[in-house]
This record gives sequence, C-alpha cells and structure tokens, in this order.
Amino acid sequence: MSGHRTSRAFLAGLVVVATAVCFAAVVVRGARRERPLPRHERAVREVHTMEDLQQATFAAGCFWHVEAMFRRVPGVVDTRVGYTGGSRANPTYRQVCTGTTGHAEAVRVIFDPARVGYEELLRVFWEGHDPTTRNRQGPDVGSQYRSAIFYHTDEQRLRAERSRDLLQTSGRYVGRPIVTEIIPAGTFWEAEEYHQRYFEKHGAVCGS
Repeated sequence: MSGHRTSRAFLAGLVVVATAVCFAAVVVRGARRERPLPRHERAVREVHTMEDLQQATFAAGCFWHVEAMFRRVPGVVDTRVGYTGGSRANPTYRQVCTGTTGHAEAVRVIFDPARVGYEELLRVFWEGHDPTTRNRQGPDVGSQYRSAIFYHTDEQRLRAERSRDLLQTSGRYVGRPIVTEIIPAGTFWEAEEYHQRYFEKHGAVCGS
C-alpha cells in the first residue's frame, strides 16, 4: 500500500510540474505578443489618438542633419525623415536625388506642445540652415534640398509666415530675401530605414 501511495504522490508531482511548465510557456508567449512597439511606431499611433501631441514638417537641406537638430529639442517625441511636396507616389531615395520627382527631403516632427511650442521649432528651423539659398544647402544642390515649411493647420501657417517676416526684417539677411516655401502639408513618404537617425547610426556628415 505504501508503494501505491508513493506512486500516486509521484504522479501528482509530475502533474504539478507539467502544469507549471505549461503556464510559464503561456506567459512567455503572451509576453512576446505584447512586446513594446518601436519608439517611432508608438509615437505615430499616439499622434492619432492623443490630443496632446502634434506634428510639424520641415525641409532644410540634407534630412540627416535636420533630423539630428530636432531630436535634440526637449519636448520632441519622435522624428522620421522622408519625402514630401512631389508628384510621384512612394518615391525612393535614388529617384528623389535626381531632382525630377518634385519632392523635398523633409523631417516629420512629432512633439508635445505642453513641453515645446511651435515657435521654438520654427526657431530651430531658421537657425539650422540658410533660408536665402534657393534649392541649395552647403554642398547639397537641387530642388530636393529646398527650404520649406509644410504646415498642418492654419495656425501653423500664420505662425510660420509671421516668423519669416520677422526674420526678414531683422537685418540678419540684408539684401538677401528669404526663399523658404510655406505650403500645406501633403503626403509624407517615409524614407528607407537606413536613413532614419542616420547620424546616430553612422556619425557621418551630409554630402559624404
């Protein structure tokens, strides 16, 4: 009888162990299904579901440099580089570089207006490039490197125009008109993944 009791106890122990293993496997599988989204995917989802986030789009030459300067701004939740302002759907970097698609290399900035205002983003934009050189920034030449503000709301348009006019009359660019376009935001085509946060990945410089 003692042998039977031992066998039953042994079998009961196996059941407990097996149940624990199965439960752990379920937990692991569940954890894998619920793994955190990449940062840019979280931000893109939030901008459509949370009223406290906004977006802005700027073009100021090589988008590697432009993205890097906006990523340093406190209150910027995320950035993505891409192409906008052109006529071709889903353009590639090689196509945009020909200057025939009409797109500008641009950066979409997702920001928390409670932490950083649109005026501050405009300040960073103006100070980060030369808005008086048409279709050129440094060694980068072509319409894809033009200076542009793509506004998402009428309020952004008004603020952008006001900041441009103030800068033009500030005396900083005497005899040199600001050529920055201020136009409605259209379709933003994200650039290839290797362009995203390029400086963080490679530490290279534009034009290299």
